[in-house]
Amino acid sequence: MILNLCIGTIVISLTVLIHTFGLIAITRMMAHLVPLLRMHGRRSRIIAMISVVMGLFAVMTAEVWLWAGLYRLLGILSDFETALYFSTITFSTVGYGDVVPAHGWRILAALEGTTAFC
Repeated sequence: MILNLCIGTIVISLTVLIHTFGLIAITRMMAHLVPLLRMHGRRSRIIAMISVVMGLFAVMTAEVWLWAGLYRLLGILSDFETALYFSTITFSTVGYGDVVPAHGWRILAALEGTTAFC
């Protein structure tokens, strides 16, 4: 359990860093796009919102891939596709239950679910 918590703390920290720098990048991108596209009307605001949402989706995708890579690196799941699937359903807190980690890694998987709220 201690190993789960230590590894989880490190990966949560990396997830927070990805999220922080991703949000900074999105903010800077929007600061450049607004004057470039003269975003002041209703349509422009819709384009801006879609851009922000797509940027956030890209940031969260990177976070999911980080966790999937960890599961594969530690040999918790048999292949990367399964690890990516498991990470996606865990990160999104859907948790279908059709893929589960070994008993000794349950806490680590649970920690990924908590990062979705950060």
